[in-house]
Amino acid sequence: MAEEVKLLKTWSSPFGLRAFWILKLKGVQFDFIDEDLSNKSPLLLQSNPVYKKVPVLIHNGKPISESLVILEYVDETWKQNPLLPEDPYERARARFWAKFGDDKVLASIWNAFIKQGKEQEEAIGLAIETLKFLEEELKGKRFFGGEKIGLPDLALGWLANLIGVFEEVIGVKLIEKERFPLLSAWMQEFAEAPVIKESWPPHEKLVTKFRAMREPYVAAAAQPK
Repeated sequence: MAEEVKLLKTWSSPFGLRAFWILKLKGVQFDFIDEDLSNKSPLLLQSNPVYKKVPVLIHNGKPISESLVILEYVDETWKQNPLLPEDPYERARARFWAKFGDDKVLASIWNAFIKQGKEQEEAIGLAIETLKFLEEELKGKRFFGGEKIGLPDLALGWLANLIGVFEEVIGVKLIEKERFPLLSAWMQEFAEAPVIKESWPPHEKLVTKFRAMREPYVAAAAQPK
């Protein structure tokens, strides 16, 4: 019996892109649905009743939620082109950097994106300090996964796309080549990998979306306190 694989995502979500990328890299045949989060489908609400958000992978009728969980599920289910190393210690390190990307890198950059004035300056400083850990981790490596794309690369892959969007919206350079030569080189190489390159959302459309997302924060900061 043929396997049924379906991915619920949105066109702009970096979390949905992770799941999309790993399925493509594994050569898995799947269908995907771009959800409208302002009018969530019954399938999404049924598949992820706890968080009611994307991405959701549905494999033979069984839903799996949360992008990092989906990455590991796919890697364990389809053994070809493994994205986690065999060595337990190296697997643990890969999981660490994937989680660090969400807990520290994404959080610090988003904070810099939504802040204004002196608060933004402080947030940018914190984001840069956080990015230094990634620069250090890339020493002697082509990718975070070593010589080929691994699970932490997929987890951190949004940097290769959204950093440019954020920088354009706020008018501040966050990742300068002089300061982050290894991270800059990784971003370029990851972004140009065939499966990755063909799946990026339109840049200008993302700029418009994230500029609109930032406006309420800007308006709130402008209110007298």
